[in-house]
Amino acid sequence: MKELADDLRARRQRAVAMGGPDAVAKQHAEGKLTVRERLDLLFDPDSFQEIGVLATHANIVPSMKGRETPADGVITGFGKVNGRLAAVIAYDFTVMAGSMGRTAEVKCNRAREIALTKRMPMIWLIDSAGARIQEAIGSTFAGSGFLFREESIMSGVVPMVAAMMGPGAAGTAYIPALADFVPMVKGTSHMALGGPPLVKAVVGEDVTAEELGGSKVHTEISGVADLEVADDSACIAAVKEYLSYFPTSNLEQPPVLPCDDPADRMDEALVSLVPDSARRAYDMKKVIGHLVDHGRFFEIKPGWARNLITGLCRMGGRPVGIVANQPMVLGGALDVDAADKAARFIMLCDAFHIPLLFLQDVPGFLVGSKVERQGIIRHGAKMLYAVSEATVPKVTVVVRKAYGAGYFVMCGRAYEPDLIVAWPTAEISVMGPEGGTNIIFRKEIAAAASPEEERARRVEEFRGLINPYIAAGGALVDDVIDPRETRPVIIRALEMARTKKVERPWKKHGVMPV
Repeated sequence: MKELADDLRARRQRAVAMGGPDAVAKQHAEGKLTVRERLDLLFDPDSFQEIGVLATHANIVPSMKGRETPADGVITGFGKVNGRLAAVIAYDFTVMAGSMGRTAEVKCNRAREIALTKRMPMIWLIDSAGARIQEAIGSTFAGSGFLFREESIMSGVVPMVAAMMGPGAAGTAYIPALADFVPMVKGTSHMALGGPPLVKAVVGEDVTAEELGGSKVHTEISGVADLEVADDSACIAAVKEYLSYFPTSNLEQPPVLPCDDPADRMDEALVSLVPDSARRAYDMKKVIGHLVDHGRFFEIKPGWARNLITGLCRMGGRPVGIVANQPMVLGGALDVDAADKAARFIMLCDAFHIPLLFLQDVPGFLVGSKVERQGIIRHGAKMLYAVSEATVPKVTVVVRKAYGAGYFVMCGRAYEPDLIVAWPTAEISVMGPEGGTNIIFRKEIAAAASPEEERARRVEEFRGLINPYIAAGGALVDDVIDPRETRPVIIRALEMARTKKVERPWKKHGVMPV
């Protein structure tokens, strides 16, 4: 038995050596940690249980004969992340560029099965060239593709994170596309359906991996990724912080932490942060910083659709998702990307019982031929659909402008907010005073002796019709509040709505606009 145990130990040592010293050195030279170093950062000490460490390639093609593929290029298993269980699939670039082999995918199937059946988060650490072509070529490809169907089924059941820590091509690019949270490491990660050689062969385009699908492309232009981070350590830290806001599955409530930031804290700074004039911009992120516990806000997609802010925080120790307009960008108006960003974030929070806070300062949706051709109607409908469907506690604060359909999609009165309040600066209307005056009083202004003076008078007259006290007088908002008391009001509302239960008509599923 001792000889057998010694043999087992030797086999394991060869497996955990990954692709060997030279491959490890190359990984480090590129500014990347090895897959096992990443797992050491991710999991609590002595909590990770590896599965399939002795796996090797399927040995089904002559070109693979005699090759060694330790753990077949992917590390799978489960362990504790900040004391809570999670499953992992982590690709090892030192072994055949982390390519997805036949045996590797059997291991991955097992990890996904554990995550789904035991209801724990599924984490991918992606550093992979994609499918292992040597084993995938030919018509046996007809039996592949389980991973994407399984990931789709897991959606909304367990949190799913796909951390891009290197390349992700073809198959390993669709994993993040279906995941809930996708951080990317600046300078070393990239993803695309086809890498530069394939792009050159198919469409004749010369492009680098960074230009094709680097972190800047996907966090600022495409919106596929959620966060750009500096290095592997920062990426793992972001994954851990993100998961700290979520339950381990949709069968549980989000974790509530002790909080020494007083729930009744009044904040004097809120009186001066927001200008009285609806035309003057300000940074909504500063408002958020004064409302949330200790000013800590974990923003999702900060570089994409910047006219809308989405992210996670705690208020009174409870996780909360924030959807807020950003007057610093496009005046806070909503466009195609902002609607998509909001809809996905609202559905994510709703799936995992995370309450939603809406901070409104929205002049409405952009109009014009450009956005109509982009499909602003159907994209805006996504946001309408998501906020309508959400049954988690919802609190709305009308900070300033709340015009037209912007008021609706930002959880106006008709969209079941458990509390809707307004600041004294709030203006709720089908449209702003300037636009409304131009339409309603067009003839009167044109006929006036001094059209500009008449227009200014009519604008002020219109403005008097949209102050928050008219809405409050009709009980269409629950209260007009002093900005300084916003945090206590929100926390009391969230506590009140904690036991919220909403019954919807039975349906297999709705038909969401896309």
